[in-house]
Amino acid sequence: MPEERYKKLKEYLSAENPVLVEVIDKYEMLDKLSRRVGLIGPDETYTSYISWWPMISVLGTFSAGKSTFINEYIGKKVQQSGNQAVDDKFTVVCYGNSENVTTLPGLALDADPRFPFYNISQEVNKVDAGEGNRVNNYLQLKTLSSERIKGKILIDSPGFDADSQRDAILKITSHIVEMSDLVLVFFDARHPEPGAMRDTLKHLVATTVGHRDANKVLYILNQIDTTAAEDNLEDVIGSWQRALSSEGLISGNFYSIYNEASAVAIHDEAKLKRLKGKKDADIEEIYERMEKVSIERAYRIIKSIEDFAGKIRDEKIPQLQTVLQEWSHKVLWSDGIASVLLVALLSALKVYFNFFGAQVGFVVASGLFGALLLTAHIKARGFFARRLANEWKEKDKEIANAIMYNTRWWRSILGFGGRNWHGTTRKRLSELMELGRESIQKLNDQFVTPSGTSRKTPLQVTDE
Repeated sequence: MPEERYKKLKEYLSAENPVLVEVIDKYEMLDKLSRRVGLIGPDETYTSYISWWPMISVLGTFSAGKSTFINEYIGKKVQQSGNQAVDDKFTVVCYGNSENVTTLPGLALDADPRFPFYNISQEVNKVDAGEGNRVNNYLQLKTLSSERIKGKILIDSPGFDADSQRDAILKITSHIVEMSDLVLVFFDARHPEPGAMRDTLKHLVATTVGHRDANKVLYILNQIDTTAAEDNLEDVIGSWQRALSSEGLISGNFYSIYNEASAVAIHDEAKLKRLKGKKDADIEEIYERMEKVSIERAYRIIKSIEDFAGKIRDEKIPQLQTVLQEWSHKVLWSDGIASVLLVALLSALKVYFNFFGAQVGFVVASGLFGALLLTAHIKARGFFARRLANEWKEKDKEIANAIMYNTRWWRSILGFGGRNWHGTTRKRLSELMELGRESIQKLNDQFVTPSGTSRKTPLQVTDE
């Protein structure tokens, strides 16, 4: 239930940052306003649309070095690595009390509202019926004691080269990209001709390139040590950049790295120095982004309130109003046609009604007309509402929900016109957006001190 989630989030955030605790109340207000329109149900909450832990996801192809990178970053062997697919699950890595790695099933993530995969089985079922019931086939949780991941969640994804379970994997990947504060997309420099991997590129890049926060996506070309023999690092990088741009990535954060422990032998000191210099600079920048993810996440949580509220006010309510006007017109036309047909039918049966006498026959005919017209009206309301909702289900689940919510049998089919439809709700959403901006200012006060006075912030204390 949302109330339980609000409570748990407040308990978790109270030790981290009081500004974020206050934000929970704003999310609760956002949920209530959205329910008033019918966009979300009573058991849904926008707090489940974002990650409340700093979340870093690692995507890429098989053998692109994702697991090796994670192991090196954490300083322990958490993930199995190799040239073949050694793990076909999404692995969530977070802090635990044991020095050893503890592995828990995917159910631990699906059933815990504190994690970003809460109820992910339901989402998987929508794209692949029945697969969500096998969530352990897709997810696992690993915990260990490591300062590098304290206060963070790392996610290692399965490779994208196999077609098995593709729909479910892509659904989870899209969910991960949306929820993450930082996304690392790995490619393998040992495949200098990326044309052979066009399908993989399409899925990886298309998932990230159109994201409204594209700056959080880093594209990483790994194993660049393999270019040393030909000394064509720039050519390899250029080839990959062209392949990425062909899939729509015009600009972005692009890095080139390799793992020194598993690197090919490079005897040319000049080549080694050049490759190592490039790798060290890029690794330093990637690690810096990973270390700052807590701060970025705090701003993203607050900014999401403004984004959600603005989208409801400026896009979803107008879209819903247009759809409901269309629904109303269809029902009214249907009522008109039904009325004409019923009048014609009852006129044809006039002789039978006269059997009761003129006055009684008129009353019987009128009653029958009203009952049949009401039945036709209710049937038409449900038919057109379901048809419109089904049309919107793939485009926008919230609009589809709101169509059914606003067309229930006791609601009027009129009143969807005019600029003031849900005017109070829009006004409250605008107020909520302003409250979100005020929270951003409070967060700024923890980092921005024009007077030059230095002080530790809750976020900084957590990261140390």
